[in-house]
Parts: sequence; structure tokens; C-alpha cells
Amino acid sequence: MAELTYRDAVAAGIAQEMERDENVVFLGEDIAAAGGVFKATVGLLEKFGPKRVRDTPISEQAILGAAMGAAMTGLRPIAEIMFSDFLAVCWDLVANEIAKTRYMTNGQISLPLVIRTANGSGSRFGAQHSQAVENWAMAIPGIKVVAPAFPADVKGLLAAAVRDPDPVLFFEQKSLYSMKGEVPDGEYVDELGTARVLRRGKDCTIVALASMVHRALDAAAFLEKEHGISCTVVDVRSLVPLDTQTILAEVALTGRLVTVEENPRLCGWGAEIASIVADECFWNLDGPIVRITTPHIPLPSADELEDHAIPSVERIVREIREKID
Repeated sequence: MAELTYRDAVAAGIAQEMERDENVVFLGEDIAAAGGVFKATVGLLEKFGPKRVRDTPISEQAILGAAMGAAMTGLRPIAEIMFSDFLAVCWDLVANEIAKTRYMTNGQISLPLVIRTANGSGSRFGAQHSQAVENWAMAIPGIKVVAPAFPADVKGLLAAAVRDPDPVLFFEQKSLYSMKGEVPDGEYVDELGTARVLRRGKDCTIVALASMVHRALDAAAFLEKEHGISCTVVDVRSLVPLDTQTILAEVALTGRLVTVEENPRLCGWGAEIASIVADECFWNLDGPIVRITTPHIPLPSADELEDHAIPSVERIVREIREKID
């Protein structure tokens, strides 16, 4: 295994699929010559040339319109929307066109395309460039939604997304781009719709996504060492399809559910998981479901204010102790 950064794992996953299938093409703003604004696509232009790695105008509608047309004619495009906030600019294409084409054509047209985007907080970019919007996509039927927490998952899940016959929104948490981890060498393909249990405990099950996975793991380690509270940590990885089987099984074992979400609280993905758990294993619960979220506010850009808004390790520890101890 090689040790790669999260951003290098993005390039590795794209390169793997472009080498495997000449129908895989890549387009977006500054993704070619500049190697991406987050330097996650360095070297792809040199390796695959300007016909398959294409810089586009500054137009989210143009990027996704071209990707949709390419997918309809037999290519497998990967399109980058630089910041996930900018999905709002082209949301009609995502929600009303890309998501619904297979259904509205009775399966005559499929759209095997991936929309990559940098998501979430941690870079102090303020209210219009730091939102975590994976719950927007989760609400739209016809789109698969993936948000990896580790470099190996980036490569494997990105490969799986490219090979999938349906459109996939692939959220890369921008504060994780510099983190390093072991990534399998050679061809590596993961499976969409599978959560991963990273740590097992007996007192509660913490369910988290993307950067919140790392904070959940740190909080679980502290809780066990300092307070004797033993926590299971589940990395959701994929919101659509959602691995309810794994989540329900782990909650049934501990009797407690805690979700840790970067989304604003109202209509966050954890609310859906809480609803499923309440429906499916209510009698296994030993106490109320706990949701640890960002408040329902625009995210501040000031360091201290952003840190205060986003769930921290300290806040996770405090809320679990208050509700479970």
C-alpha cells in the first residue's frame, strides 16, 4: 500500500478509471492546466491530454450540461463543481434533469456520470463557500450520494461511482485534502452503499460522515480513556444508498444512537437516520436519540466562530456524557 493524501487519492481514483476505460472523460473549471483549485487533479492533463481532461468556462450550468449530454451519448463523464455551494447555481440540472432522465425515459437513457465537489467547513471561506450540502442531494430521488472520510475510501468509492450506471454526487470534505492514509496499490474498487464500523463499544453508537468521522473517533477514544464510556463509531460513507442494515445492527447492540453532522440541524441527514432507527429498532433503544449538529445558521468565516458552530471533539464528549453518563 502507498501512503497518499486525500487529494492525491482523488487524482489516483480518476486516473485509474481513465486508464481502464477510454470513455471516461473529465471536465471542470481549472481542473486541467492548474491541477484543480485544491490541487486534487494534478498530472491528469499531462497523462490523458486535452481531449479527455478539459478546462471549462466559469459556468456550472455549462459544466453539467456538457456532462449530461456526454453521458447520454455513451461517455462516462466526471464533472467538477469547484465548491459544493455552487451546486445551487445549477441545481435545476441536478434535481430536475440528471436525477430524473432514466425514470422519465423509462430506462431508455441512462446517465453514468459523477459530479465531484469540495464540501464543508474548515478552510474559513465563509457562508457561501463552506457549506455542507450533502443533505440537499440526499433529498432528490435518482441521485446517489457519497462522502468519504479517508484516502482509501476516496479512491475506491470514486472508482465505484464512475462504474455505476446512475448519477453520483461525490462530496470531498475540503479540510481533509491534506490528510494522509494508506491506499491500496493497483486497481481498487469499493462498493457504494456500505457503511463501515471503525470502532466497537458497548454504551452507544456514534454515526458520522466525512470530517465528523475523525472527530467522532477522537471523542470515542477520550470518552473511553477518561470516563469509561465505550462507543461504537460508524462511518456512513454513502447516504444514498444508505446502509441501514449496519446502522440498525450496531444501534441494537448498544441501545443508544448519536449522530454527528456537519449539516445545519434542520433536515440534516441524521434526522433521517434517527427516524429509521426509531421506526425499526425502537424497543432496542435505552434512551433518546441524540443529534449533534451545526446550528441552523449561515456559517461564519471568523476562525473562532466557525469552530464554535461546527461540532467539535469537546462538544461531542460533553453531549454524550450529559445524555448517557
